[in-house]
Amino acid sequence: MNHDVLGDRLRRGDVVFGAWSVLPGAVSARVLAVPGLDYVVIDLQHGGATEHDLPAMTAAISLAGVTPLARVRHAHPADIGRALDLGCQGVIVPNVESADQAAAVAGACRYPPDGYRSAGGVMAGSGKPLCIVMVESANAVADIDATLAIAGVDGIYVGPRDLSLSLGCPLDPHDPVLRPELERIWAACTAAGKPAGVHASDGATARLYRDNGCRIITVAVDAVALARGASGEFAAASS
Repeated sequence: MNHDVLGDRLRRGDVVFGAWSVLPGAVSARVLAVPGLDYVVIDLQHGGATEHDLPAMTAAISLAGVTPLARVRHAHPADIGRALDLGCQGVIVPNVESADQAAAVAGACRYPPDGYRSAGGVMAGSGKPLCIVMVESANAVADIDATLAIAGVDGIYVGPRDLSLSLGCPLDPHDPVLRPELERIWAACTAAGKPAGVHASDGATARLYRDNGCRIITVAVDAVALARGASGEFAAASS
């Protein structure tokens, strides 16, 4: 799998599955890149990895036949460019509050004349990297149609925790405040012909989002899966 194949699949309407890495290091990244997954996201915003870890982690993920992506720290050209220069084949960009900001993010992912990204990264891939914009505030939801109309925005990824905080409601996909906003995002993505995802840390929640039309499906987070597994094994041994 590479970013061109992943992008082509998303454009033709396929569902893609991935995992989320908050633990730094090539070994944990390789273990997470299980057969059948399409992508692994290295979380630079809230995870333990830094730019220093990216070359080894992206190489380990790629060698497993999975596409390495990054959730960058901020919607800033420097953060976006460094991730792409160090082996990530696409970015998921947080803190995007408006269509104007989304346009700037898309431009940071593309070389001229399509954007303003600087060339020269020694691990930069060929072609156009995936540019996925996060929607995680009431302001971002209000501008969703204009954001999706931007040619360089390849899809939307919802941060449900931050969105629920912005809306002042519980983090529950069935909540009467959060649910209509999620449905508004999903409908806008369907109308624009672009994929949507909502962050999940377990397969059951991920399946709920898939059943509602999401096509970027994160099924596990490494640290969460490790803690759940250890807790379950301890319970089995000690009960």
